[in-house]
Amino acid sequence: MTETVSTTTPTSTPNEFGYRRFDLGSFQFTRDEYFARITWPTGSHLMEVGQFLHVLVRTMGQDFFFGWVFFDDVFGTVNHYGKIELFAGTYSPAHRAAGAAHSEYHTAEDMHALFHAIATDWISAGYDPMADSADAGSPFGPKGAPATASLSRGFTPIPKRMLGLAGDVPARSEEAGQHVNRAFADMYLDRPEISPEPGFEGRLHAINAFDHIARSDVSWIPSVVSVTKDSITCMSSEEDRLRITHGNDRPEWFIQLTDEIHWDIADKDTGAPVGRVVMRPGDVAAMPADIRHKGYAPKRAMLLVIETLTPGLPELYAEGKLPAHPVEF
Repeated sequence: MTETVSTTTPTSTPNEFGYRRFDLGSFQFTRDEYFARITWPTGSHLMEVGQFLHVLVRTMGQDFFFGWVFFDDVFGTVNHYGKIELFAGTYSPAHRAAGAAHSEYHTAEDMHALFHAIATDWISAGYDPMADSADAGSPFGPKGAPATASLSRGFTPIPKRMLGLAGDVPARSEEAGQHVNRAFADMYLDRPEISPEPGFEGRLHAINAFDHIARSDVSWIPSVVSVTKDSITCMSSEEDRLRITHGNDRPEWFIQLTDEIHWDIADKDTGAPVGRVVMRPGDVAAMPADIRHKGYAPKRAMLLVIETLTPGLPELYAEGKLPAHPVEF
């Protein structure tokens, strides 16, 4: 690994398709009509450009919230909570064996600047990487007019305590122009009634979290609904496939709320298949700290995720001081 802190550098001249090249450290990023090409000192890699942009805008929008992000089996990022590791082939046994793996550390600010610059230059009107496949349009072809779709929609700030509390992050609502997704039009989304006992007025709070998630414009983006010390509860709606392969740096608990999600589970370091988990309403799964996972939802579904942000956990799991599985049967 090399320690590199640098600024994002675009080429001044677009290529024959209208797209610029971007450099960060020893990495170079170019695209043509169909593919993104990533080049580093010991190798290069080609990726379908829609796959690349879909993962890029979500990773950027979540500020590298997830520990490990695999764009595919070769390229990705690791959040070391202070620096971001940009890697190519590091977690691919074939690349490691061939001596073609490479990784660098960059500041989160430089990584965000790189992703934002690429997204701005490489996404044209008619393609929306935040949408599901049926509504996304096409990322292919030469550069067109500037994109008009918002790449930041769907991302909500983390509340201090709970959505909807006075002075905290508001829950989504019809009044804010956030409409219920068509897949959840048949759900009964009433608001809870709060009836405190005398002396407890103003000390009880409740929202309909299903209503909040039903109004999400995009899928596969978690929204933190409550925070208790270092424990966070997230909810999200899922449809189509999760193009990001997430790698865990700590265990997390999945609770299936509606419909069905299929998860492909693989070894985090090698990508070797571990199994498939099919979750239906009421199912609970513990995703261990040593896996990568990718999801598929035949119909728009709701998922609840519980995890802890206790400082130092990733190091404890990486050093084997805590078991990767949070429970033994």
